[in-house]
Amino acid sequence: EVQLVESGGGLVQPGGSLRLSCVASGFDFSRSVMSWVRQPPGKDLEWVSSMYATANSASYVDSVKGRFTVSRDNAENTLYLQMNSLKFEDTAVYYCKWGTIRGQGTQVTEL
Repeated sequence: EVQLVESGGGLVQPGGSLRLSCVASGFDFSRSVMSWVRQPPGKDLEWVSSMYATANSASYVDSVKGRFTVSRDNAENTLYLQMNSLKFEDTAVYYCKWGTIRGQGTQVTEL
Protein backbone atom coordinates (compact mmCIF):
# COMPACT_ATOMS: atom_id res chain seq x y z
CA GLU A 1 0.00 0.00 0.00
CA VAL A 2 1.33 3.41 -0.98
CA GLN A 3 1.56 5.87 1.90
CA LEU A 4 2.69 9.48 1.97
CA VAL A 5 2.80 11.12 5.39
CA GLU A 6 3.52 14.84 5.62
CA SER A 7 4.58 16.75 8.71
CA GLY A 8 6.21 20.01 9.72
CA GLY A 9 3.47 22.53 9.09
CA GLY A 10 2.38 25.15 11.59
CA LEU A 11 1.90 28.82 12.34
CA VAL A 12 4.67 31.16 11.27
CA GLN A 13 5.36 34.88 11.31
CA PRO A 14 5.93 36.73 8.03
CA GLY A 15 9.44 36.14 6.85
CA GLY A 16 9.74 32.99 8.89
CA SER A 17 10.78 29.50 7.89
CA LEU A 18 9.40 25.99 8.05
CA ARG A 19 10.66 22.64 6.90
CA LEU A 20 8.11 20.12 5.67
CA SER A 21 8.79 16.40 5.52
CA CYS A 22 7.09 13.58 3.65
CA VAL A 23 7.81 9.97 4.50
CA ALA A 24 6.95 7.62 1.66
CA SER A 25 6.37 3.88 1.59
CA GLY A 26 4.93 1.21 -0.67
CA PHE A 27 6.83 2.09 -3.87
CA ASP A 28 10.36 2.62 -5.14
CA PHE A 29 10.94 6.10 -3.79
CA SER A 30 14.53 6.35 -4.96
CA ARG A 31 13.47 5.99 -8.61
CA SER A 32 10.44 8.26 -8.41
CA VAL A 33 9.76 11.86 -9.29
CA MET A 34 8.25 13.45 -6.18
CA SER A 35 6.33 16.67 -5.94
CA TRP A 36 4.91 19.17 -3.51
CA VAL A 37 1.54 20.75 -4.24
CA ARG A 38 -0.53 23.11 -2.12
CA GLN A 39 -4.10 24.28 -1.78
CA PRO A 40 -4.68 27.79 -0.44
CA PRO A 41 -7.98 28.46 1.32
CA GLY A 42 -10.82 28.57 -1.20
CA LYS A 43 -8.53 27.97 -4.17
CA ASP A 44 -7.53 25.13 -6.44
CA LEU A 45 -4.59 22.83 -5.96
CA GLU A 46 -1.33 24.41 -7.13
CA TRP A 47 1.92 22.68 -8.08
CA VAL A 48 4.85 23.98 -6.04
CA SER A 49 7.91 21.88 -6.82
CA SER A 50 9.13 18.59 -8.22
CA MET A 51 12.33 16.74 -7.64
CA TYR A 52 13.65 14.11 -9.99
CA ALA A 53 15.15 10.84 -8.96
CA THR A 54 18.57 11.48 -10.40
CA ALA A 55 20.97 14.37 -10.77
CA ASN A 56 19.35 16.26 -7.89
CA SER A 57 17.31 18.16 -10.45
CA ALA A 58 14.34 20.16 -9.26
CA SER A 59 11.84 22.67 -10.56
CA TYR A 60 9.69 25.30 -8.85
CA VAL A 61 6.69 27.48 -9.50
CA ASP A 62 7.86 31.05 -10.08
CA SER A 63 6.24 32.36 -6.90
CA VAL A 64 8.53 30.28 -4.64
CA LYS A 65 11.80 30.38 -6.59
CA GLY A 66 14.65 31.56 -4.42
CA ARG A 67 12.64 30.98 -1.22
CA PHE A 68 11.79 27.26 -1.23
CA THR A 69 14.19 24.35 -1.65
CA VAL A 70 13.16 20.75 -2.25
CA SER A 71 15.44 17.89 -1.27
CA ARG A 72 15.26 14.17 -0.68
CA ASP A 73 16.89 11.44 1.37
CA ASN A 74 16.50 8.24 -0.61
CA ALA A 75 17.91 6.15 2.23
CA GLU A 76 15.08 7.35 4.46
CA ASN A 77 12.40 7.52 1.74
CA THR A 78 11.81 11.12 2.74
CA LEU A 79 11.10 14.26 0.73
CA TYR A 80 11.64 17.70 2.23
CA LEU A 81 10.57 21.24 1.47
CA GLN A 82 12.54 24.01 3.13
CA MET A 83 10.46 27.16 3.04
CA ASN A 84 12.13 30.48 3.84
CA SER A 85 10.91 34.09 3.72
CA LEU A 86 7.35 32.91 4.01
CA LYS A 87 4.59 35.22 2.81
CA PHE A 88 0.89 35.43 3.54
CA GLU A 89 0.11 33.94 0.15
CA ASP A 90 2.03 30.79 1.09
CA THR A 91 -0.76 29.91 3.52
CA ALA A 92 -2.12 26.57 2.32
CA VAL A 93 -2.39 22.88 2.98
CA TYR A 94 0.78 21.32 1.56
CA TYR A 95 0.73 17.85 0.09
CA CYS A 96 3.43 15.45 -0.98
CA LYS A 97 2.56 13.81 -4.30
CA TRP A 98 3.63 10.72 -6.22
CA GLY A 99 1.87 10.35 -9.55
CA THR A 100 -1.80 10.91 -8.78
CA ILE A 101 -1.46 9.97 -5.11
CA ARG A 102 -1.00 12.52 -2.35
CA GLY A 103 -0.87 12.39 1.41
CA GLN A 104 -3.20 13.87 3.99
CA GLY A 105 -1.41 17.20 3.92
CA THR A 106 0.06 19.55 6.49
CA GLN A 107 -1.28 23.05 7.17
CA VAL A 108 1.00 26.06 6.83
CA THR A 109 -0.45 29.31 8.13
CA GLU A 110 1.26 32.67 7.85
CA LEU A 111 0.15 34.93 10.69
